[in-house]
Amino acid sequence: MNGHLSPLPEFGPEDLVAGVDTHADTHTFAVLTAQGGVITTETFPADGRGYGHAIAFLTQIGSVAAIGVEGTNSYGAGLTRALIGAGFDVKEVLRPIRQVRRLNGRSDPVDAIAAARAVLAGDGVSQVKDTSTPAEQVRFLLAARSRLLRTTTTIANSLISLLVTAPEDLRAKYRGLATPALVARLGASRPSEHLGDPVHCTAAHTLKHLAQAHIDARQRAKVLEDQMLTILNTHYPHLLAVYGVGPIVAAQLVVTIGGNPDRVRSEAAFASLCGVAPIPASSGKTTRYRLNRGGDRRGNAALHRIVLIRIQRDRRTQAYLQRRISEGKTTREVIRCLKHAVAREIYRVMTRPPNQESIPATNLAALRNSRGLTLTHVAQALGTWPARISDIEKGKRPLPDLTERYKNWLLAA
Repeated sequence: MNGHLSPLPEFGPEDLVAGVDTHADTHTFAVLTAQGGVITTETFPADGRGYGHAIAFLTQIGSVAAIGVEGTNSYGAGLTRALIGAGFDVKEVLRPIRQVRRLNGRSDPVDAIAAARAVLAGDGVSQVKDTSTPAEQVRFLLAARSRLLRTTTTIANSLISLLVTAPEDLRAKYRGLATPALVARLGASRPSEHLGDPVHCTAAHTLKHLAQAHIDARQRAKVLEDQMLTILNTHYPHLLAVYGVGPIVAAQLVVTIGGNPDRVRSEAAFASLCGVAPIPASSGKTTRYRLNRGGDRRGNAALHRIVLIRIQRDRRTQAYLQRRISEGKTTREVIRCLKHAVAREIYRVMTRPPNQESIPATNLAALRNSRGLTLTHVAQALGTWPARISDIEKGKRPLPDLTERYKNWLLAA
């Protein structure tokens, strides 16, 4: 069992356990005894009234010690909130693997019974995320931003492909431009209605509309990113202070661990959750580990970005990389080790955050300007990037160590 899963549950002989198979329109409940016997199954509509009837059903049937719900972050999200609000202990259960489903057959009652039995066995069961915290706000904003950026990529590809087939005089006007410049030029273009070639006119108008849609999606994504940054600065400044963690990476890590980080019981559990903990693959006299390709892949990607930034800019990480390579490790293997180490650091920050009052939020721009210094001058003196100094001055990223160095350097300058 992975470390982030719940410990083996203990139920009394009189306790009941329920399982729920969730769908878009209906939720099917199965109630079992603590010994695994099926008492009953029932289906309710997946709406507010159905949630109320399901809660009344569970209350009347007896002492339900735990409820296993499939898809607590998808079809079962509303039901999960209702059950928790009613005081039930809700667990998230994994859907049965395909081999098991083929062996036992598939129906809503069968899947609900399997969910309840998973709770009894403690197999593939975890604590549900708290969806009433700022982490849920970040999740909505991050998901919307990601989809908007995906839309901009699709639009940009369409622009390029349509321009390839456009009339030659239109192609020549925009030939050789990089995608950002192409979008800006097309968005600001003013196609003439009086050209003799109707195909040219239609193509020019079409490309302009696509470019404007691209620009609009980008602007909306930026608005969502600013809203995320406000939430992160307010509730997770300690995470933004970690070297290599920007707003988007921080947002993804917050979503991965959820609003109740205590549900992840250890550093090893968080590493497993993010897919950076090696998996034992030993057999007989052979002892080895293989790469973990499971876990939250978006969380894994966030850790990967942190490691890449540190390899590029952090001298200690660069020294570690060179030392391990000289010992015979490949770059990929060293990156995996670094991701595991970063996962431990992130877990400590998320579960034992430092006192927020200890994170300085002083605006040093006025003092810098009074000394006649530019951001570039400061960055060169401190061995960092001008953008980092700008982030500190604007309060975008509370970097306590760098801020303290910056302040001391200014005072001594």
